[in-house]
Amino acid sequence: MRLLVRSITLEAEGILSFELVHPNRTALPPFEPGSHVDVTMADGRLRQYSLCNDPAERQRYRIAVLREVAGRGGSRFMHEDVRVGGFLEVSLPRNHFPLAADAGRHLLIAGGVGITPILSMAHSLRRQAAAYEIHYCTRSEGRTAFKEEVGQVAAGKVSIHHDHGDPSSGLDVAGLLRVVVPGTHVYCCGPAGLMRAVEAATTHWPPQSIHFEHFAAAKDDPSTAEGDAEFEVELTSTGAILPVPADRTILAVLRSAGTQVESSCEAGVCGTCRTRYLSGSPHHRDYVLTDDERRDWIMVCVSRATPGDRLVLDL
Repeated sequence: MRLLVRSITLEAEGILSFELVHPNRTALPPFEPGSHVDVTMADGRLRQYSLCNDPAERQRYRIAVLREVAGRGGSRFMHEDVRVGGFLEVSLPRNHFPLAADAGRHLLIAGGVGITPILSMAHSLRRQAAAYEIHYCTRSEGRTAFKEEVGQVAAGKVSIHHDHGDPSSGLDVAGLLRVVVPGTHVYCCGPAGLMRAVEAATTHWPPQSIHFEHFAAAKDDPSTAEGDAEFEVELTSTGAILPVPADRTILAVLRSAGTQVESSCEAGVCGTCRTRYLSGSPHHRDYVLTDDERRDWIMVCVSRATPGDRLVLDL
């Protein structure tokens, strides 16, 4: 979709929000809380941004972007080149971070710009009169995006924690999650350190009750690693058997063989390259598939297989 940038707002230090509307002011496709869209950069690459407005709104999408000096250029493009009145190419919304329909209570943990999907969730939960609470972690008050809106949407249900650069002085993640509350689902989006802390603090929780939203892979590239070895993939459409060397991904091998698979992040965080496999023993390295989905699907941008094994792909 080619959407018009109707407004740009400074939400906090280094964080801009972008209000996107249809050029004809017609309704946009609906989205669920937790959804994100792909935005096309000037060089053709894609970046994923959560929708942070109320899912009940149909006339606009709103995203927020943190300026990352050491990033890959997406945030620089959004901060420096995008202007009010300009246009952005935006995908249909997709959701790998949905609210659990069977949850009796929702515990939402956000760090920094990770408040974006959490804010969308809060709008929806408030309208449902659901049981929820938010813990919002930022470095300082000046870096707390959407502070007033979060306070209004989650009045009496939000705690804001400033660590001023010392994570030990912020939210006590281990203490918050020490006791498993039956029926509670935990949702987390934020910096890698916060995600790791929540993951470590929830090892005794039911796995299906813990949900993460990743928009960047870990610093170590998950697509190849020391100790990887060659395996094979077989394509059901042609019967072709393709070797996947230790230093190449399945996606790269497929492309070289002329088989096109849609992709976006190529880091295992967006879900675009999800491909069904029919047999074999995959080593899943993505951040988005559930345990149930991994019985049938693989992310060909990062995941591999047992050395010497053959993965049969439904391609």
